[in-house]
Amino acid sequence: MILKWVDSLEIAIALDEEHPDVDPRYVNFVDLRQWVLDLEDFDDAADHSGERILEAIQLAWIEEKED
Repeated sequence: MILKWVDSLEIAIALDEEHPDVDPRYVNFVDLRQWVLDLEDFDDAADHSGERILEAIQLAWIEEKED
């Protein structure tokens, strides 16, 4: 499955699998953006990310950790 910036839940799941020991509440947006870009299944323009998108991914990741 190819991931795009709008796939916040799927990205959050992938990030949790890639970085299981990370608490997403403390990840800054610079690192978060790079980690998303580094995901094997991610294929979208780097400049399409913004604070809102990164915040949505971070919130989804936090919720994923809590489940």
